[in-house]
Amino acid sequence: MVKNNRHVVRSLYKCLSAGDTQAAAALLASDLDWRFHGPPSREYMMRILIGVDDARLCGFRFDPVRIAEAGRWVVAEGLWFGGEYNAYWVHVWAVEGGVITQFREYFDTLVTIREFGTNGRSFGKGTVWESQESAAGRPLPEIVLPS
Repeated sequence: MVKNNRHVVRSLYKCLSAGDTQAAAALLASDLDWRFHGPPSREYMMRILIGVDDARLCGFRFDPVRIAEAGRWVVAEGLWFGGEYNAYWVHVWAVEGGVITQFREYFDTLVTIREFGTNGRSFGKGTVWESQESAAGRPLPEIVLPS
């Protein structure tokens, strides 16, 4: 049975929270295309997925407050309150055939996903998904991704 893309991403977060790295790895392509945008010290998901840190012990928890499909992407958004540092994060996943093939991670950056035509102009729905600005609680830079 093929799961919908949002379910695959939600399953990944559940596996990581439970410390089930084998089940998490089964959801990821072996040649996962990965991009990180933020301070290098905040590459928590990478460290968890490659086994450097245990998701239950690293001190950072990815508990999405919102997971939605946006064009070809599944987007997860969340907050983390860690003492003096509060992080706003967005994860953008591409899922093909029940396997995650691409991952974009953004820390303290608002994300907007838009549809664009072949001439580079917005068409159709325009904005497909955008960060909840109030979630961050402070001004942040913004990036626009094609859907």
